[in-house]
Order: sequence, then C-alpha cells, then structure tokens
Amino acid sequence: MSDPSATPRILTASPDAVAEAGRLLRAGKLVALPTETVYGLAGDATDERAVAAIFAAKGRPQFNPLIVHYADAAEARHDAVFNETADALARRFWPGPLTLVLPRAPNCRISLLASAGLDTVAVRVPAHDVARAVIEAAGHPLAAPSANLSGAVSPTSAPHVAESLGNKVSLILDGGPCRVGVESTVVGLSGKTPAILRPGGLAREEIETAIGPVIEDDGSEDAPRSPGRLVRHYATRLPLRLGAVEPRREEALLAFGPSVPSGARDMLNLSAAGDVVEAAANLFAMLRVLDRPGECAGIAVMTVPEQGLGRAINDRLRRAAERG
Repeated sequence: MSDPSATPRILTASPDAVAEAGRLLRAGKLVALPTETVYGLAGDATDERAVAAIFAAKGRPQFNPLIVHYADAAEARHDAVFNETADALARRFWPGPLTLVLPRAPNCRISLLASAGLDTVAVRVPAHDVARAVIEAAGHPLAAPSANLSGAVSPTSAPHVAESLGNKVSLILDGGPCRVGVESTVVGLSGKTPAILRPGGLAREEIETAIGPVIEDDGSEDAPRSPGRLVRHYATRLPLRLGAVEPRREEALLAFGPSVPSGARDMLNLSAAGDVVEAAANLFAMLRVLDRPGECAGIAVMTVPEQGLGRAINDRLRRAAERG
C-alpha cells in the first residue's frame, strides 16, 4: 500500500509539462509517463543511479532487465545490434507494443544495471506521442518498467500510478487511459530461433506474418523465460568469495561501507556510505572492472545487508559466485 498522506504531483501532458518531465529526468529523477501499453516509471537509462532508483521505488525484488524506450528506431540502433530479423520487426511494428532483446552494441550507452549485467538490451519505440516527446525532452533513452509497486496490477491511468507509488515519483504525466492496456510483447533474438519471452500487446500471429515461425518461451537454452534466469549469465571469470571480512593478498576486494580492510591487490567500494541504492548502481560495472584474470586470483566480496535493494544485490552476487 502507498502512503495515504503522499500527494504525488500530477500534470496533464501539455508541452510545458513534457518540458518539466525532461528537466526532471535529466536531473536523475523519476517520472511516470503514459504509453500505449501501460504507464511507465521512467528514468535516464544511461544513468546507473537513476536506474537503481527505479528498482528501489518499485520494491523490485531482483534486478530483472528493464525495457529501454526510444523516440525512434535510429536511436535504438546506437545501443543494440540489429540483425535482419530485428530490422524486419522494427520496420513493421515500431512504434508499437513490441520489445526486442538484442546484443548490446560495442559503445552501448545503456546502464549495465538496466541490462541486469547481461550482454543484451531490451529496446522498444512506444506508439504514444507523449512518451516519445518526453524521451526527446530528456535527451536520453528511458528505462521504464510499469509504474507500480512490484507485484501490483499494472497501471493504465495516472490515478493508478498515484495510488500505487504515491510520491516515490517526482511527477506523473496524465495522458489519459492507455489504448492497449497490457505490456508489450517481448521477442528475444539472441537464440537460434526468435522466441516470445513474454506475450503482450502484439499477437504472435502478427509477428509470424513478418518473420515466419517463432517459438514460445519454454525455459530452454534457446528461449530462457527471462534474460536474468540463467545462473551462468552472471558468472564472473574470477571466483567470488562472498561474506569476506578480510581480503587475501592475491584477491581484489569489492567493498561495502565506510570500514574497508586493507591488503587487497585492488579495491572498489560499492558504497562508502553504506547506501544500498548507490551499491546497486555500481554493482555490475565494478564487478567487470575487478574481473581481471591474470592480475588477481579471485574477488573477495564484503557483506551487503539483506534489506531493500541489498536483497537483489545479494541474489546477483550468489548467482555470479555459482561456478556450476
């Protein structure tokens, strides 16, 4: 339940309100905006801290990959590698309720946290004039999962957002009821055969008219239910030692909090202030920096508290530590 005393700021989606939304997003704040599918909780997809704030506001239990929204397909091509199938789908169905999961481009601007540390990125162009205007006003692509607390019913109007999130969001843009009313269909294109990872606002039959047969997600290697469910996706090349109190001389240290032991070969601190939101924003980028075989024998990881986003941090660290 949201705080009954919370008074979220709601503005009708006028040009001035869109400009204000862009200003807030550029400042790292969160804005709820309408799309044709459901209302989205938007933050700058290139800003790790803004993306972490999305997870915190939703109470999202794990770092599931977030969908990144663009004003047009050309912008999406800066961050994702499109093959012929992706090009065909984008030409046919964008703008529209279709999300494509594609490999990250070499110079991808999107937060690693938005990709849940994976080498893929989920991209779409919404078929809603207000949503695309806000993206243009922000000057960056926007990560925007549904604008509700995790586990709650997805919102299809501005009052639904206010009821669920209260003032966890800086601004709610009211663009009226959503036309489609269910989330976008997600199609994964990193396997041997295109796979529907999540049914949604675009029917399978329509997709098959554009590209031929697709498979439904069955949890197999070709079509994982979610890009974040395969443990090996999170495995570092170096072994992780969780719950470390002191590092060994041959280890790098992934620290947390103000008290950091000495003696590590290399060290990065997820949050010197002990802030789990800051730690979440830094997690995947810091793991990649420390994961240097040949320079260190392993990575010692200090304890992160099991509260708030700390639960998601620890989930990903346990997955990364699994050597299988």
